[in-house]
Amino acid sequence: MFGIYLKRELGRRKKAALVIALGLALGIALVITVNSVSAGMSQAQDKVLKSLYGLGTDMTVTKARSAPTDNSSGRPNFEFDASSDDSDDKQSSDRVMTQGGQALKAALVAKVAQQEGVANAVGALTLNVTKVDGSFTQGKAQSTTGSSQSQGQGGPGGGSGTSTAAPQVQGGGASFDVNSYSVAGVDVTDQTLGPLAGMEITSGKTFTAAQTNAKVVVLSKSYAKENSYKVGKTLKISGTKYTIIGIATASSSESTTDVYLPLKQAQTLADAKNQVTTIYVKATDSQQIDSVKSAIQKNISGTTVTTSADLAETVSGSLSTASDLATSVGKWLSVAVLAAAFLVAALLTSSAVSRRVREFGTLKALGWPSRRVTRQVVGESMVNGLIGGALGIGLGLAAAYTVTAISPKLTAQLGSSGGGGMGGGPGGGGPGRQATQNTMEIALSAPVSLTTIALAVGLAVTGGLIAGAMGGWRASRMRPADALRSVS
Repeated sequence: MFGIYLKRELGRRKKAALVIALGLALGIALVITVNSVSAGMSQAQDKVLKSLYGLGTDMTVTKARSAPTDNSSGRPNFEFDASSDDSDDKQSSDRVMTQGGQALKAALVAKVAQQEGVANAVGALTLNVTKVDGSFTQGKAQSTTGSSQSQGQGGPGGGSGTSTAAPQVQGGGASFDVNSYSVAGVDVTDQTLGPLAGMEITSGKTFTAAQTNAKVVVLSKSYAKENSYKVGKTLKISGTKYTIIGIATASSSESTTDVYLPLKQAQTLADAKNQVTTIYVKATDSQQIDSVKSAIQKNISGTTVTTSADLAETVSGSLSTASDLATSVGKWLSVAVLAAAFLVAALLTSSAVSRRVREFGTLKALGWPSRRVTRQVVGESMVNGLIGGALGIGLGLAAAYTVTAISPKLTAQLGSSGGGGMGGGPGGGGPGRQATQNTMEIALSAPVSLTTIALAVGLAVTGGLIAGAMGGWRASRMRPADALRSVS
């Protein structure tokens, strides 16, 4: 009887039922869209962080770089001796400097690994290599010195930057190109953490545990492509030749490091024996990250511990702006629309019940108790709510699919200073740079999870219950005499 009556009443009031369902559908669709876009923002931010932070890394330990002394500007200087004849004198010089924070003793890696809550820790040394190719022409010079400040890689993926300066010479001229690229010294015995953790070898192979001091390198795909390097060729850094054994591609986004070396080789290049610039840490439990951070800061003084949450706060650009809008404006808008949809559904249901005075009064006169009438109204409202939920899920999925198909591009800028940021990528402050930024471009997607679908179903049921409760309360107050008065 309940089902037959429910079907008949919904069929008679299709327009009213559709209006109620559409109101709920719009609110539910907006919730799905906002949640899916917010999830896409989180995924985009994770891509940014992983490319700089290292896959599987919970935190990094660095030390802020001390200020330059009075007699040092902190900028790399290059010396060239011009020949005494009038012919072109081409010269080349590499300057290797540690990048990021101040160097730490390699022994601290073991000390960090011994802290409670730490599952694993590895050290890495981040370098910046500035290569200067100079050409001196038509004149004599006793000596010239050119000073240039490295400008970094200009964004993820590295690449060479070129600038020209003119050192002072007697009776002649000079020009030189400055090309800068980033180098990371990695612990080849444990590559699950650190700069190489988020990289995938697409050509050649990665380091073996036996290559702790081998003259071999792995290049990022973007750097290798830009400079026409292939596996098997050699790369010369500061007079030392290294064999290219692999080409790596970042699994999440563009690489921020150009060249990867065994840690000992990087230490030799930078004259930083038994030193690292960054310690990558993996916690035993993600819930213990804050306690592990506190333990490291307490037991190892003078260090800066940075978690992924700390790093996320430095992300700016359109990604950050869009994320803020989705989190604040979007969610509050969803709440407002849902509240309005629930209110409208309740009012329309109550109004519809008021127009059925004769019907419900007659049913009560025939012996229907108030609870049966209330159950009938609630049942109709629940069906309207479920129809609205189904329509809302469909609209929400369509909106999420549209966002993913369009894939709007968002830029993310991640700035750091001194050594206070992630030391594993070129985002750390290098010589003569108090603050730098890595700019990345991320394609936005809008994934819809089962949790979001479950939330939508829950909202549909909630909307139906609220409308049904309002209508049922109105119907329960009707009396058989109301039906007789409505006839007269």
